[in-house]
Amino acid sequence: MDSEHDQAQPAGRPRVHHRVDRRTFLRVAGVSAAGAVAAACGPGGSPSPVASSSPAPTTSAPPTSRLPTGPPNWDDLRGKLTGNLLRPGADGYDTAKRAFNQLFDTKNPVAVVTASTAEDVQASVQAVAGRASIAARSGGHSYAGYSVPDGGLVVDVAGLNKIDVQGSQAVIGAGAKLKDVYAALARAGRALPAGSCPTVGIAGLTLGGGIGVLSRKYGLTCDHLGSAQVVTADGRVLKASADSEPDLFWGLRGGGGGNFGIVTEFTFDTDPAPDLTVFSLHFPAGSAADVLGAWQQWIAAMPPELWANCVISGGSPVQVRVGGCYVGGAAGLNTLLNNLTTNAGARPAQRTVKSLDYLGAMNYFSGSSNRQSFVASSRIITSPVDAAKVVALADGRTGTDLLIDGLGGKVGEPAKNATAFWHRDALASVQIYAPATAKTQQKVAASVGEVAAGLAAAGAGGGYVNYIDPALPDWKSAYYGDNAKRLQDVAKKYDPDNVFRFGQGVVA
Repeated sequence: MDSEHDQAQPAGRPRVHHRVDRRTFLRVAGVSAAGAVAAACGPGGSPSPVASSSPAPTTSAPPTSRLPTGPPNWDDLRGKLTGNLLRPGADGYDTAKRAFNQLFDTKNPVAVVTASTAEDVQASVQAVAGRASIAARSGGHSYAGYSVPDGGLVVDVAGLNKIDVQGSQAVIGAGAKLKDVYAALARAGRALPAGSCPTVGIAGLTLGGGIGVLSRKYGLTCDHLGSAQVVTADGRVLKASADSEPDLFWGLRGGGGGNFGIVTEFTFDTDPAPDLTVFSLHFPAGSAADVLGAWQQWIAAMPPELWANCVISGGSPVQVRVGGCYVGGAAGLNTLLNNLTTNAGARPAQRTVKSLDYLGAMNYFSGSSNRQSFVASSRIITSPVDAAKVVALADGRTGTDLLIDGLGGKVGEPAKNATAFWHRDALASVQIYAPATAKTQQKVAASVGEVAAGLAAAGAGGGYVNYIDPALPDWKSAYYGDNAKRLQDVAKKYDPDNVFRFGQGVVA
């Protein structure tokens, strides 16, 4: 689901998270091509130290002096980097600046640093802080393009992609992509459920929370975070954990990417990799309202081993499909699916159920790595909404998908203020996704905004920061609820000069 998402945006599936080629996802998974799922795991304690070549974290107090102004000394910075620094007009700049969403190809950062070490990140922040805005980029999936700031510096951490699995613990560089994370974990017999899009970066996904196909069973991606190494606005390298910089650690778990610094490395607690049974149900035209109405009641009553989404595809008529996975065998799953179809009063025109290992299931929900061009937004369902009103919003909107992902289960166990992720009591998240081109972007954005407003009127308020939407009118409270004030305090503590500023930063 998450697209991740990048650190400078609260990331991640263009749902997907984040995201995958949605049409491929539709065909392969029977879920919305518009949404790639961003899953996550349950809580874990502070990890034991793991060997790392990164700079040693500091604990000294931050400096009190204000940051310098004037243009950065690019030649000086270039001499300090092991990676590259690309300015406009340089060979490779036009490719290096690109994000996942093609609509942002016209944005022109003042420079792109392709960091190959944490020291490169540190040097970049020290050289540019106060002189230009700075945004980290992991997978490049920021829905609002915040990881490609016009006139700012992009710190691309894709080169920080090591994945070291030792027992139940995984140390993962901020630039690692989900396809590589899944493969490395699977080889070790471990799991860290996350997004469905293979090119989503682990950083944006985690920092925004991380919801997806195993979240009901294991919780959010950020719930598995034991510690993170962060370069802060003053150029220090800090270790954030429950015992070290606890306020920062709180904010990194669901407070969105880009708000506090640049994470260079994560340490996660993992779970044994489960075998899964995946499924896809395609219902006949005309049944969308009945299926969605039944689905909302059904998912709330399901055991946490089952995750499912309900995809409403706009058009005339509106189409509906239900897909997901089950931590268990086909026999148990089929009993649960029969309960849904009976209550919906609709027999699927197509029903697929098959058993896969953990990596096979993650690949099943994956799709194309090709770049996309789209507009997206989100809402949150806390209690069942009027299904007929939701379906009416999709009527005639060909190409627009509403990807409704079930939450609950393990996601709802922590208190709403235990981490920065606010939507612990949510029944489901809704991602609104619509393809767009440069010529149609304004019209499509208006349409997506109408759907978002209609969902709010139907009772689905809030929003998910990893489907960040620059046009969402109530975005701060929508993403963070009552946690917004503490997030602002954390950001002011670690970035008092708003070095990592962007359109929907928590101090904006």
